[in-house]
Amino acid sequence: MDIGIALPTMCRGYDRAATVEWSRLADAGPVSSISCGERMTYHNPEMWTTMAAAAAVTERVRIFANLSVLPAHPVPLVAKQAATIDVLSEGRFTLGVGVGGRGSDYRSLGADSERRHERLDRAVAELRSLWAGQPPFDGADPVGPPCVQPGGPPVLAGALGPKSLARAAQWADGVVSFSVGGVPGEIAWSAEAARRAWTDADRATPRLVSGCFYTLGIPDAETILHSFTAEYLDFLGSGNATAAAAAMKTYDAGALHRTLDAAEAAGLDEFILVPGSADRAVLDATLELIAAR
Repeated sequence: MDIGIALPTMCRGYDRAATVEWSRLADAGPVSSISCGERMTYHNPEMWTTMAAAAAVTERVRIFANLSVLPAHPVPLVAKQAATIDVLSEGRFTLGVGVGGRGSDYRSLGADSERRHERLDRAVAELRSLWAGQPPFDGADPVGPPCVQPGGPPVLAGALGPKSLARAAQWADGVVSFSVGGVPGEIAWSAEAARRAWTDADRATPRLVSGCFYTLGIPDAETILHSFTAEYLDFLGSGNATAAAAAMKTYDAGALHRTLDAAEAAGLDEFILVPGSADRAVLDATLELIAAR
């Protein structure tokens, strides 16, 4: 099983130095991918710009947009952004797409969140058409640049429930799920649900990716992880966010090894560690943990 790490873009204190340092050290180390996600009404940097920077300072590691809330954006723009990073990374790019769960992000972009699952289905088909060189409308030039990867980057669906997985099984190359606290039972359940959806759609086994929040190698790791998680999940309501954060155990190497063991046992292709701190010591400890497996 591959192990990737997310850039700590959702953490307070993330800056240019962290972008360059985490990207280059991950590229030199035993890491399969570097990634970051999209939020609008939050303090994080913009996802596409960050991914482009990471692509430009790396040579080996895959670049994973995890994930784009595709129905909130014009599809030709996302097609162009993804194709550009595919070129900058020389074909190392993977695109995660989903419908998102935050109404404020849609509203801040002036986008409609109605029928977003159906719109996601159509948007992925349009993405692939644009990457194949079809113009966005009659008489227009194609949306470039041409992708390095034939047919465009792999597309993973951020899907969990039976209905969303059934839809994703019609068009996605795989599934990216998430267990906030790295709970073994959640990881195994989501992997099996994805396999079942692909079987029902008469398709080969999907690429399976999951991840969790964690901290490692710093003083007060538990407190920092719980604080980060409570802030990140605050859109669920402060009580729910605090309760979810308080239950987390992924702040030491033993707990993380157990989570990774469970992910491997569930047959995942990749597991992504998402840091709750931008401290360089977290990165050093993470690279050491991955190298030890």
